[in-house]
Amino acid sequence: MIIKNGSLVLEKEVKKADILVQNGKIVKIAENITSHGEKEIDAAGKFVFPGLIDMHVHLREPGFEYKEDIESGTKAAVKGGFTQVCCMPNTDPITDNKVVVSYIKNRAKEVGACKVHPIGAITKGEKGEQLADIGEMKKAGAVAISDDGVSVKSARLMRLAMEYASGFNIKCLCHCEDKELVDGGVVNEGLSSTIAGLKGIPRAAEDIIIAREIALAESLDVPVHICHVSTHSGVRLIRDAKKAGVKVTAETCPHYYACTDEIVTGFDTRTKVNPPIREERDRQAILEGLKDGTLDCIVTDHAPHHVNDKNVEYNLAAFGISGIETSFAFAVTYLYKTGVLSLPEIAEKMSAAPARILGLDGGKIVEGGVADLVIADLDEKWVVEPAKFLSKGKNSPFEGYELCGVVKYTIVDGEIKYQE
Repeated sequence: MIIKNGSLVLEKEVKKADILVQNGKIVKIAENITSHGEKEIDAAGKFVFPGLIDMHVHLREPGFEYKEDIESGTKAAVKGGFTQVCCMPNTDPITDNKVVVSYIKNRAKEVGACKVHPIGAITKGEKGEQLADIGEMKKAGAVAISDDGVSVKSARLMRLAMEYASGFNIKCLCHCEDKELVDGGVVNEGLSSTIAGLKGIPRAAEDIIIAREIALAESLDVPVHICHVSTHSGVRLIRDAKKAGVKVTAETCPHYYACTDEIVTGFDTRTKVNPPIREERDRQAILEGLKDGTLDCIVTDHAPHHVNDKNVEYNLAAFGISGIETSFAFAVTYLYKTGVLSLPEIAEKMSAAPARILGLDGGKIVEGGVADLVIADLDEKWVVEPAKFLSKGKNSPFEGYELCGVVKYTIVDGEIKYQE
């Protein structure tokens, strides 16, 4: 195919050019490429991004298919502009061995609309007692390891995991949460938790484990990745560590840069997420961290739930937001339109950086590169209607929000996988 007249979002600039795609690769980028019978897509007035890569999603399969499965999750992903997703291991059974990793890879090839990369567990059963079979999972196709949903309680075991993973050239993706400090909390500890009468989670619960993982990475001189950063103090810890030469990378999510914990006072359980949405000071620090490179990438932490998991009292509701279909539009609306990030910077955070951190193909629009592309209209507005999500998870607190940025085409390996 040839993509004509689009504004290409490249590494350092946005420029008008055509793209010739053959056999799943970008073979030529130039002005006015002449067609020799190829399918043409007119992208006039639209922007062409490298395919987005979400390195933190929950596809729920195997075990929780009533919440989401690989087919529904990947269809939602391509609608949101994602050509590759990395799925977390808190499935049932836990993805802690090569059999489950292979199942996810094979199932994704059968039904997937985009590429799916499994993330294996750090410990067997995510119990924090014994290391999982990291080498075997890597051989089967795992791209990283994480006990997402819980922190590895033992610092000694976490040290061994980092050491072992680095030997296989994969990274530990760390969910940072001291359970004893959380102590049953459900929202950020602060004014809003007091007003709502809901038990709060202090920032220290996140920051203490961030500091521990940084200290381990520094002492071993191995890389570590910090998941879903939500606190101003966490951003500061990561910034200082980077300045000191520690091999740390970090991510955040749209709900942390776009919202504050005031939204929990309405008791809408769709606002309940882990770590919790925090205060304006934290939101500003997250924006600053994105701007100065402290936070390397934006992920969704897409956590779809069945309506029954959320349709209960706030304290009993499941944590998580279904966010894969709104993430790109949030970036356009809250980061690009407000001048926080340029389009190449958004492509870096949502595409190039995840590819680099996990060693994946793609993430850039370059000749010879993989033809994973997204064509989007950045000025078109739309209103979030969770009932229309392709994901089984309709648990979005952003119902009724007006956002800019509509994905028109998502192309995976040179094939159109989504067209509006």
